[in-house]
Order: sequence, then C-alpha cells, then structure tokens
Amino acid sequence: MPEIDIDQIKKILPHRYPFLLVDRILECDLEGQRIVGLKNVTVNEPYFNGHFPGYPIMPGVLQVEAMAQVGGVLMNQLYNAQGRVAYFLSIDRARFRRAVRPGDQMRIEVVLIKARLKVCRFKAVITVADEEASSAELMFTYREEANGDG
Repeated sequence: MPEIDIDQIKKILPHRYPFLLVDRILECDLEGQRIVGLKNVTVNEPYFNGHFPGYPIMPGVLQVEAMAQVGGVLMNQLYNAQGRVAYFLSIDRARFRRAVRPGDQMRIEVVLIKARLKVCRFKAVITVADEEASSAELMFTYREEANGDG
C-alpha cells in the first residue's frame, strides 16, 4: 500500500492540532498486519514550554498516544473502520529508553498481535535514529464516532 499523507490521516483519525501526533504513514502492510508511521518532533510543540524548560523532552504519555494513533490507522485500514473512534482498554509493558527531543524523527512501528470482535492488541515500538526510544503493548476497542451530543 502506498504512503498515507497527512490529509488522508486526517480523514481517518479524529485528532487535530495539537493532538495529532503522526505526520505520515510510510508503510501499511495489511497482509502482515503491520504499519509504520512518522512523527517529526519540532521545538514548536506546545508541551515543550513546560516539559522541561532548558531541556525539552517529549512526554512518554504522548509517545504512547502517537503509537495508538498509528495503530488506529492500521485498525481503520484492516477493518474498514471509517467513522469509528478507537479507545484505550489497556497499556502494558510500556518502556522508555531514550529521551525524544526537538529535531528528532520518530519512526513508529505497530504490529497487530491479536484481534477478537471489536478488541485489538498491538505491539508498538518507537525508534529515533535506529535506537529504540519507547515501546508498549496497547489494547483498544472502537465504537461509532461521538456525535458531540454529550
């Protein structure tokens, strides 16, 4: 499958600035149930003002969110889940091994481990300059997109 650009990602994911944390999908292998996304980390990210002044690093929780968003694109492509929103059920085995800083480019690889009914489990790894920055196992479900009534 060809690359998925930011305009296509915005049609798949409900997230918007400042919470859209994937810039491009580089690979989407539906047969192998694997996807690779890209996030360019810039000094203009709003969280860098307070995390941390003098030595800005990307919060780990936002790295996990980036993994989830890439996984959400894979779910959408695998299950034709257009118009559905993915929700976390669990985050397991999260590990943070390297600081992610302005100027870094995160390569986010997500592989489907198991799918049953509306529940999917993924293994995700973020690398920066071929060095593992973080990893986690994520489980989510999806439902129809909220209509804003409540």
